[in-house]
Amino acid sequence: MQNIFYNLSFDHWVIKFLSIIFLIVVINLFTRVILSYLKKQSSKTYNMWDDCVIDSVYKPFTFLVWIMGIIYALEFLNNDIEFITISTDLISNVKRTGIIIVIALFLISISKNFQIAVIHKNKQNNIDIDESTYEAITKIIRLSVIIISGLIILQTFGFSVSGVLAFGGIGGVAVGFAAKDMLANFFGGLMIYLDRPFRKGDWIRSPDRELEGTVENIGWRQTSIRNFKKNIIYIPNSIFMNIIVENPSRMTHRRIREVIGLRYKDMSKMEKIVNEVKEMITNHDQIDHKQITIVNFDSYNDSSIDFFVNTFANTTEWVKYHEIKQDVLMKVGEIIEKNGAEIAFPTRVHIAE
Repeated sequence: MQNIFYNLSFDHWVIKFLSIIFLIVVINLFTRVILSYLKKQSSKTYNMWDDCVIDSVYKPFTFLVWIMGIIYALEFLNNDIEFITISTDLISNVKRTGIIIVIALFLISISKNFQIAVIHKNKQNNIDIDESTYEAITKIIRLSVIIISGLIILQTFGFSVSGVLAFGGIGGVAVGFAAKDMLANFFGGLMIYLDRPFRKGDWIRSPDRELEGTVENIGWRQTSIRNFKKNIIYIPNSIFMNIIVENPSRMTHRRIREVIGLRYKDMSKMEKIVNEVKEMITNHDQIDHKQITIVNFDSYNDSSIDFFVNTFANTTEWVKYHEIKQDVLMKVGEIIEKNGAEIAFPTRVHIAE
């Protein structure tokens, strides 16, 4: 008779436990349907922020349904089954921990979705933005959420947060000595994000190092640059705190500066050539006339008399700049030839005794 009662009792809690699991699955499916419907409706609006919120709620809410269902199952086991005893405080702590994790997941998810939405909106409006800065801010938010959530969870389970922080301070000194290079790279990356001497896609170079190329990625530890040989270079971020970095991508114009030498016998034609070259550049439609233009006789060289051309093309594009420069130099050559002069080249005269 006792065995029959035990079997009925055992079957009863098994059925009840399976019913709880089934209820969790049904609620989970129901919430997924509702959230999918809301997501579909929000996609029809022009407001992108409601899309961010709904996308951010999706996974945390699903996790919340499961965690509350599991907690309810634990409470059932604790109350209805004699041979399973679970501390009420433990169940309460697990419940608080689950809620904290859900909130943390939501904050991490919404920060990431807001980052994507802001970048997308700015690109749609043709606003030039620095994606690396948005990415850095999002990483800092996620790291802060994780650290704060971890401390709250530790406090929930009875650990002293002040003791953890004190231990972390002592441990931080030891870690700081052991990982000073890694910390230097971290703060170097932070300075790049804050000062923004360059960003992803910029062409940079350093006169201090044999370093030149296009920035492909800015990480917390290192920055990757692809040079013009198409090789990838990985540079620790701490290096950028100690070197000069030039950013040609932010130039406003490209300068054309050339020194041209004539023969000494063409001295009488120098002034006319210089004036005609200056007039040609003044009337050139690919030259920015708001910038300084100089064309002047410059020096007496060993085997030539030199004049120089200093002006600015109205483009920063590398290929177009060289096309403009070629056109200017070809016209300079035509002016020299038209005036019956020639471009000098190094000569050596031997006088026989």
